[in-house]
Amino acid sequence: MIDHASGGVSMKKLIGTSFGYAVAALAGGVFYREFTKLSGFSGQTSLGVVHTHLFVLGMVFFLLLALLNDRLDLWGNRRFRLGFPLYNAGMIVAVGSLVARGVVQVLGLALSRAADASLSGVAGLGHILLGAGMVLFFVAMLQQASVRSAAK
Repeated sequence: MIDHASGGVSMKKLIGTSFGYAVAALAGGVFYREFTKLSGFSGQTSLGVVHTHLFVLGMVFFLLLALLNDRLDLWGNRRFRLGFPLYNAGMIVAVGSLVARGVVQVLGLALSRAADASLSGVAGLGHILLGAGMVLFFVAMLQQASVRSAAK
């Protein structure tokens, strides 16, 4: 069963994380609009997806986890607690890479092959961390659902 003493802390942490991503998504959207307008840029850029990534993979994802946590006590699972910093680090790295790539695109900067490959590598690392965190979240959800159904 859920330990409501610690459950409130984890619920606050998950909702607070969701809110942080909502603020970052709004800021990312404003940055994209204003930066491209000030630069006179009208093409496609990686900056255009920052807003959506932060809203869906950040805000919505953590709101759903908060709801599931209330039902399954996800925070009580060690794998879930390990997945939390991994996923968030992956988000920071992946979104940072999108912003960096987008700024380079808008400014029309020519990157050397090494710099381009490095930026792609960093983005890949961010996605690997995101994926590892997501796998840990799903393993924890499956474990906690099994515990819950066994308790019935």
